[in-house]
Amino acid sequence: MTSPRRLDLRAHACPMTWVKTCIALERLAAGEELEVWLSAGEPVDSVPRTAAEEGHQVVSLSPLDGGAPSGWRLVLRKGMAEARLALP
Repeated sequence: MTSPRRLDLRAHACPMTWVKTCIALERLAAGEELEVWLSAGEPVDSVPRTAAEEGHQVVSLSPLDGGAPSGWRLVLRKGMAEARLALP
């Protein structure tokens, strides 16, 4: 698999962090990875949780540069979320 695409959202607050992450995920094929840089607090709490609720896999979540003050590195693997949109 190729290296993940990177999205630096440390300058953004919720809900824009999820909106921008969602748009980036929509551009990927199922199984591709997205690396998202987030600031501490609500973004690092809500983006991984919402991604998992939407059917994506949280591959890893770790501090950038070894410490939380510079932000967090989240790696997501796009799931098959579009399959949930099929009509019954």
